[in-house]
Amino acid sequence: MAVGIFDSGLGGLTVLDAVQKHLPEMEFLYYADSAHAPYGVRDAEDIYQLTKSAVEDLWSRGCDLVILACNTASAAALRRMQEAGVPKGKRVLGVFVPLIEALTERQWGDNSPPREVAVKTVALFATPATVASRAFQRELAFRAIGVDVEAQACGGVVDAIEDGDMILAEALVRSHVEALKRKMPHPDAAILGCTHYPLLQQVFQDALGPEVAVYSQASLVADSLAHYLGRHPNMQGDGAGGFLTTGDPKRVSDRAAQFLRRQITFSKA
Repeated sequence: MAVGIFDSGLGGLTVLDAVQKHLPEMEFLYYADSAHAPYGVRDAEDIYQLTKSAVEDLWSRGCDLVILACNTASAAALRRMQEAGVPKGKRVLGVFVPLIEALTERQWGDNSPPREVAVKTVALFATPATVASRAFQRELAFRAIGVDVEAQACGGVVDAIEDGDMILAEALVRSHVEALKRKMPHPDAAILGCTHYPLLQQVFQDALGPEVAVYSQASLVADSLAHYLGRHPNMQGDGAGGFLTTGDPKRVSDRAAQFLRRQITFSKA
């Protein structure tokens, strides 16, 4: 039995690591579309087609449930895929939901009208494509009113992380936080809207200051997935776990080992 976890590259490994710790008995099939990474600089149609192809591949491998552990794919492709209809017995879910649940302190099944919440100003750090989609603001507006969101497109951060250049990645984060603070000097909260960013959560926190609540996705997604599978145990699938990539398996495996500090072996998708 395996749940599929999809990302354009290695960022989703932060989600995988968290859900494996939360659900140690569960098998996961991780799919990295490394040949086409990063998605954050692609247009919406390109992201949709690439995401759709990868998800369909995971479905064909027995993963009835696929998690888009990629904010860019969740922003640009998820709603369109769901509206187009998915095969019977299959599901595809994104990673915005757990963030918004945590930020607004309400469950996703709560369909009452939007209401005021404690957080009034939110800094959103994400890829250029996620920012351009305005998907986070749209979903938040269904649940809360009176929240001012200032988005900062963090160009170059994902590329630096994927290349293993954490010094450059940290410098870019500090630069992007400074750019955000020029527009919103004192946010109540910050959303790390990319699954690569938890690797730099402390850098974001230090640059923002201790008074800013920083929301990172990995643990929130893990909790949400555990609750979902508890309600839908039939969605655990019958496929095998493992690691797949559309890129060079050796190179991706080496990067993944640096990423999670443990050996991971990818096979060609």
